[in-house]
Amino acid sequence: MLVTLLSRAIRIAAAFLYGSTGETIIEKSGHLNLGIPGIMCFGAVGGCIGADMAQKGGAGAFGIIVATIFFAMLFAGAMGLLYGFFTISLRCNQNVTGLTITTFGAGVLGFWRKNLLNIVVSDEGTITFKAASDFIKAPMFGAVGDDWFSKIFLSHGTLVYLAIIIAIVVAIVLKKTRTGLSLNAIGENPAAADAAGIKVIKYKYISCVLGAAIAGIGGAFCLLDLQSGSTEYPIEAIGWLAVALVIFSLWRPGIGILGSFVFGLLYVMPNYINGIGTEYKKILEIIPYAVTALVLIVISFFNKRETQPPTALGVPYFREDR
Repeated sequence: MLVTLLSRAIRIAAAFLYGSTGETIIEKSGHLNLGIPGIMCFGAVGGCIGADMAQKGGAGAFGIIVATIFFAMLFAGAMGLLYGFFTISLRCNQNVTGLTITTFGAGVLGFWRKNLLNIVVSDEGTITFKAASDFIKAPMFGAVGDDWFSKIFLSHGTLVYLAIIIAIVVAIVLKKTRTGLSLNAIGENPAAADAAGIKVIKYKYISCVLGAAIAGIGGAFCLLDLQSGSTEYPIEAIGWLAVALVIFSLWRPGIGILGSFVFGLLYVMPNYINGIGTEYKKILEIIPYAVTALVLIVISFFNKRETQPPTALGVPYFREDR
């Protein structure tokens, strides 16, 4: 049971990691995007459409995975662009815009699921993309052995390992490259960055679109891997926890890899605890949120720059105001 628990925790950690990595990129530019849950919903719709089109077109496993990623990023990236237009060009309230996108995304996912699908009904009576899902969740390294190491670390689909790779790449870019340092400068003081010749608006738009696109892969992953193709899954809850994970990981994608596993473990652990009632298991599901709140309280006592969010986070910037 322990092996199954850890394996499941790693799988669901990938969903958290996609969302938190994407949100970290956006927040590094000074934008707090509370639309991540809705953006992940759009990514789920796009990923399912792409996977289904590729599967029906006779594509193999590689083609289906590529189509899933591309369409998930396309749909989610479009929402990131919309968010950027409202908050960067029109300087709308970031919190209101993000919450609107979350509401809109959840509504679109529900409407698409109930009314727009070419429905294939499984034995349980739920909408499913199981044929495409079988390719998505197939172990990346092929057949694995019966030993605990293989089951825990080598039995996952390609998208699980892709989430880790993306987080590592983003962490390196943010810390070691000129592009990452410029983005950090914008999040700290966009006026100073602009005066130094950094194209602030360009960076902000790219970060909003790219961050949303990465988060969108997480939405597709939820349905096509975690849920085996069924469209019934609480993506919004995963999205909110992904936003909380950004705080938990102190805006560092590298730490986010470990944090996502912790969140994944806490998220699935109630299902593996025997001897307690269903109502108590539901209570245990709030542990990730409680842990995040505790981290917030703890870091508030440490006034170190490394533990604080970007200084300009949530503050709109307009060049003429300099």
